[in-house]
Amino acid sequence: MIQNKTFRKAWKKFWEPVLGMGIIQWIVAVFMAIPIWFVYFTSVKKITNIEVFQKYRRKPAIFIMWHGRTMMLSPMICLGGMRAYVVASRHKDGRMMAKLQRLFGLRAIYGSSHKGGVSVLRKGVKVLARGDHALCISPDGPGGPSLRIKDGALYFAQMSGAPIIPVSYSVSRAWIQERWDRYLVALPFTKLNINIGNPVFVPRKASAEDIEKYRADLEKFMVAQMRELDAECGIESPEQDLTASEFKRQKREVAAAKKAAKRKKK
Repeated sequence: MIQNKTFRKAWKKFWEPVLGMGIIQWIVAVFMAIPIWFVYFTSVKKITNIEVFQKYRRKPAIFIMWHGRTMMLSPMICLGGMRAYVVASRHKDGRMMAKLQRLFGLRAIYGSSHKGGVSVLRKGVKVLARGDHALCISPDGPGGPSLRIKDGALYFAQMSGAPIIPVSYSVSRAWIQERWDRYLVALPFTKLNINIGNPVFVPRKASAEDIEKYRADLEKFMVAQMRELDAECGIESPEQDLTASEFKRQKREVAAAKKAAKRKKK
């Protein structure tokens, strides 16, 4: 057991710097993009409210989607000729995902609610002010709480006048990863249902109470939007309020309980 732990630590110590290298991240991104395209082209697609996407694909708009439901939206964005930036984490995982999104035509603005928050908000407003690009944001990322909308998207909408457009998808064949966001990986030859919500405008002079109401209403709509799609596809929806740190803590507790149970048996 001690040898296994030592090997895992050594392996992690070796691979973490390697995966942080730009060229390696590009290679990994290419190998991730290939199966995404394969799944998309082998799926039977149903896109609801596509006219909203077509109207705002090259206009200032804020497209929001849950952190665990982003995979199959990238091909639609690419094939639809959308011009947009994606808000990405500065962490090495976030940078690698940003490179993956670049292969689908999305440029990155790096920042989060914890680090670089003010900077990313300013850059996002500038992008929208240009008038020909949209923003794509996961409002519950990068670490949760799951299915809870943070204030970033609402700030962008209030300061720029651009609408918020909620988007979600579900599939009939999927692998749901054991993570805080229950990331949904679509499998080939699946039924792919994408739903695009109607635009929501946040007035420039909206009060703090008004902003909270917009946030709560959007959150309620997006949760219902996802759960309706999941029910149609026979997929179990993720729970709300799970954070990355809490998920890791739970896993440690489960692992510790299993070890304790084994020791008792001995």
